[in-house]
Amino acid sequence: MNCIIVDDEPLAREAIEMLINETDDLDLIGSFKSPETVIHFIENNTVELIFLDIQMPGVNGVDFARTIPKETFVIFTTAYSEFATDSYEVDAIDYLIKPVKLERFQKAVEKARIYSKLFKADYLNNNIEQVADDFFFVKADRRIFKIYFNNILFIQGLKDYVVMHSDNQKVITAMNIKTISDQLPKDMFVRVSKSYIINVKHIDSVDNNTVYIGSNEIPIGSVYRDYFFNEFVTKKIVGR
Repeated sequence: MNCIIVDDEPLAREAIEMLINETDDLDLIGSFKSPETVIHFIENNTVELIFLDIQMPGVNGVDFARTIPKETFVIFTTAYSEFATDSYEVDAIDYLIKPVKLERFQKAVEKARIYSKLFKADYLNNNIEQVADDFFFVKADRRIFKIYFNNILFIQGLKDYVVMHSDNQKVITAMNIKTISDQLPKDMFVRVSKSYIINVKHIDSVDNNTVYIGSNEIPIGSVYRDYFFNEFVTKKIVGR
């Protein structure tokens, strides 16, 4: 994947470059100190992945991420964990806290690589074919998948697609996250942020900002927090 670094700190750019050099199938084609210096480059080059800092002078990383082409993925790299929820509101692939460890870096890159391959396939005509009481059929990758609601761990909205995560597969289809939300059982699924819907049956634990499902950490958006805790955590989990 062609990638670039955008970070105002020279040492931080060097650290990410070292991680890129230790990771297969990444081609670093540019390193920039601010969003303003990279806009023209993106317009004239194929950039598949951006390692983007958030706290920078001028335009911050979250605002800049809203302007990039939809085919370009973003992995945020920042020293501030409090911005994690904001990062997923702009469809970031992942959020890495500095100093970034190689294993965690490569896990984020692998996620971007998987999504990139999926998005390059033909998904233009994908949709929900049929809904039953305990499953629906979803057209994806020239096939029709029967997906049981119980098996879905969570659903992620990413760009113009949704990704349905289960224990053994990811199914991606061109669909608005609100559209798929309307097809799901309301007593089993709840939207916890702009980009995530979770299956409450698979919750392992929660804190004020995060839902933990297996090894997955799902951010809770501020707009959705009160409803989620009042209607699902207190009543359905703690109160059952």
